[in-house]
Amino acid sequence: MTNPAQPFPGITHRRAPKRDALSDANDVSETVAGVLKAVQTRGDAAVREFAARFDKSELDVFEVSMADREAAVANLDPQTRADTEFAIGNVRAFAEAQRATMLPLDVEIIPGVHLGHRIIPLERVGCYVPGGRYPLLSAPIMTIVPAKVAGVQEVVACLPPNAHEAMVAGCHLSGADRIFRIGGAQAIAAMAFGTETVPKVDKIVGPGNAFVNEAKRQVFGPIGIDQLAGPSEIYTVADSSGDAEMLATDLLAQAEHDVRTRVGLITTDPALADAVIAEVERQLQEIETAETAGIAWEDYGEVAVAEDEAAMLAYSDFIAPEHLQVHTVDPQATAKKLRHYGSLFIGELASVVYSDKCCGTNHTLPTMAAGRYTGGLWVGAYVKVATHQWMEPHGVQAVAPPAVRQSRSEGLDGHRRAAQLRLDRLQAS
Repeated sequence: MTNPAQPFPGITHRRAPKRDALSDANDVSETVAGVLKAVQTRGDAAVREFAARFDKSELDVFEVSMADREAAVANLDPQTRADTEFAIGNVRAFAEAQRATMLPLDVEIIPGVHLGHRIIPLERVGCYVPGGRYPLLSAPIMTIVPAKVAGVQEVVACLPPNAHEAMVAGCHLSGADRIFRIGGAQAIAAMAFGTETVPKVDKIVGPGNAFVNEAKRQVFGPIGIDQLAGPSEIYTVADSSGDAEMLATDLLAQAEHDVRTRVGLITTDPALADAVIAEVERQLQEIETAETAGIAWEDYGEVAVAEDEAAMLAYSDFIAPEHLQVHTVDPQATAKKLRHYGSLFIGELASVVYSDKCCGTNHTLPTMAAGRYTGGLWVGAYVKVATHQWMEPHGVQAVAPPAVRQSRSEGLDGHRRAAQLRLDRLQAS
């Protein structure tokens, strides 16, 4: 991706990022390739070796038993369980509403020619649940719940061996059929190829670190993946109505995810730009996660001033950020003019944090400008739309002659014969 701080029409920078969150990533491809090959050839034994090497884990049994799953749920703080179930309910309700928009199709395109499609749930999906710096209790909800709503036959969840017990509870409450304490690239390998204990899946979804991301990239093809995820991102487009304290708070809330988080403001108001920079610096003196958020702000923080609304919107679409907030006088009108983003947060009351945790939209979103061609994880990622067709005799009489002529002009005699045979038999009868 092009550095967002490069010259752009109508844009000047009050603060430009010092580093590119993509170019400074470690090259992990060789390490991941070795992990994949080992797990593919030696199965559980290789997984066990990598667990000891990377996670300092000596687990003999990877799968979490039903007794341990139920114990993890029982050990949840009652309020934590209630909040988890609140989030699950919202994510499920939104996924069900989305699923209801996906309908089968049957249409007679011309007389006697019937075309259509079916919505077919995937058979088995693997959900990678990251451990990360914090126990992200919402992570299993976002990948597992939509899969169950879609009708996936079996949902397999993998999470690092040292993940908090509450994460196991989250997987269980979200509906995972099987849960394995396997993390990193070895988890992706186990789900992609299958081992003695881990079943091979048809698609792998969920975010992870650089090793997980690279493993997903390398196994893609024989199995599907949702997307390749880079460092998290938040940008806000704002006019003079923007609230500097709120904007700074939102930037730091996302920056605490990781030291490579990209945080930015694009505004038409120079005074707001300066106020937000000052407010971020002030809040860094009091936020408990300043050690992480401060590095992200120092290295990747961006504040851009646009000469007018058109330049602001054009630059936002160029960035195509993972999370895009709209803080303008008429945020609904502004939102309608934007087209490239992972998820949109319209108006100052719509916080990224609400989506991250519990409001119902999915927080697994495209990064690295992938919002220019795809949206985030949703119930549709767990189904396939497969077409079908059937013919009546008068339909064959309509399509066979042009098919015969086209095949002949292309020099494909087998095609011509297949098209002609049905026509000949119909005419003979």
